[in-house]
Amino acid sequence: MGMHVIGGTASTDLAEKISRELGNAPFAVPFTKRFPDGELYLRVGGRFDGEDVVIVQSTRSDQDLLELLLLQDAVREGGALRTFIVIPYFGYARQDRRFFPGEPVSARALARHVELDADALVMVDLHSPQTLSHFSKPVYEASGIPAIARLLRERPVDYLVSPDKGGIERVRRLGEILQLPWFALEKKRIDSEHVELRLPAQAPAELAGKHIAILDDVISTGGTIVEAAKLLHRNDVGAITAACTHGLFLRDAFERIKAVTNEIYATDTLQNGAEKVSVAPDVAQLLVRNIGAT
Repeated sequence: MGMHVIGGTASTDLAEKISRELGNAPFAVPFTKRFPDGELYLRVGGRFDGEDVVIVQSTRSDQDLLELLLLQDAVREGGALRTFIVIPYFGYARQDRRFFPGEPVSARALARHVELDADALVMVDLHSPQTLSHFSKPVYEASGIPAIARLLRERPVDYLVSPDKGGIERVRRLGEILQLPWFALEKKRIDSEHVELRLPAQAPAELAGKHIAILDDVISTGGTIVEAAKLLHRNDVGAITAACTHGLFLRDAFERIKAVTNEIYATDTLQNGAEKVSVAPDVAQLLVRNIGAT
């Protein structure tokens, strides 16, 4: 029984790296085009009779999600024995519960569809643990923290900082790996794009000249990271690195963050200008350990 890896257009590079981590498993990308009416066409070459197939595709956009569903159907039609879905960035995860009457639970709706033709799924740093409850198939969650640790280990960082208390567990774990001190800023959200931040009482008394790494799971508009960097600059830090698992960098977020930091790093769960370290080893390890991929 063999193992094939297919990379969707949203995750082609990461999929190829995962295939290498799986012992140079056969790797392919689908042929895609648009019909005159705008509908998506794709084709996966060959058949997979009696084979296991890993499909890798982030679902940042509606188009990415549709492509994933079509890929799953194509692989099933191709005779795959088992299908494993790797969704490095799972879109719509923030709507994991109903906030107002009449709203859908978007994460649940997507979970029901993407797991239909899947034997198991792998995701990376889900926005909320609640998301896992929406799946009936096995879901394994990889962490982007080891990848970020591999990157920061080569840099002279003095302190790790979470921009809010919600990221305490994340920054604590990174601190344990790198054996670095850490603290979390206190945040008050003004609206969807603006926040107020302040140093906590337990922050180091002297930050002047120190190299600080700000860690977050997702950077979207960049508002929180920018405000965190400004606060740290007011305390005369020497250098600031911004690091995250998922780099959305909406609108001008990348440029705004670049203006107040020295370095910006993200993993390759999303394809952007900041992905400097790969989660491929961590995803492949999960596949081997929990699914038996070899």
